Amino acid sequence: MPANILLVEDEPAIQELIAFNLTQAGHHVMRADTAESAQSIVRNALPDLILLDWMLPGMSGIDFARRLRGDERTKTIPLIMLTARSDEQDKIAGLDTGADDYITKPFSPRELQARIKAVLRRRAPQATDDPVEIKGLRLDPVTHRVTGNGLPLDLGPTEFRLLHFFMTHAERVHSRAHLLDQVWGDHVFVEERTVDVHIRRLRSSLEGTGHDTLIQTVRGSGYRLSAN
Repeated sequence: MPANILLVEDEPAIQELIAFNLTQAGHHVMRADTAESAQSIVRNALPDLILLDWMLPGMSGIDFARRLRGDERTKTIPLIMLTARSDEQDKIAGLDTGADDYITKPFSPRELQARIKAVLRRRAPQATDDPVEIKGLRLDPVTHRVTGNGLPLDLGPTEFRLLHFFMTHAERVHSRAHLLDQVWGDHVFVEERTVDVHIRRLRSSLEGTGHDTLIQTVRGSGYRLSAN
């Protein structure tokens, strides 16, 4: 599934090459050549993943990574460090900032794609194209189809995204505000009660195969998808 990737790289030729390869792979790429400009982009909309160069003019990539991890809003964004430094101590320093992975330049486009997919699968499974199945309810992001016990179910685009997020984060309780951030995007300003409307629509779509009971209301907290 295409991901929104923020590429923070100050070398124009490297930035262009990486952005080209990511775009060819179907991702949407936002670019920044300094940590300060990257911060401005993140302030407007959270990306699915950040590719961050260690050596940047002004604020270093390491300092920017620490700032991201220290902020409640950005601390869970998947982060891959890009660097020419290959010493073990440098790798440890990069990972100690909270980076999910560390790639030493030069690297091949195939290696970068594999690392991105691995990190997204681990940290943001809703941004991958892997099918998910729970108790006979199956969702395939590639074909955009949902089936319940083998029967096709008709979901609107928002309900599809909502179900995909629930299924890739099963058993966890999500507040309305968190669901708005993760499913609608934190740059979209809509009422929290909008979530309730779409939850009702989602349950209605799942009712025919009895899977509506998977979507549970947790009083005072929000919603979760639970197979228990």
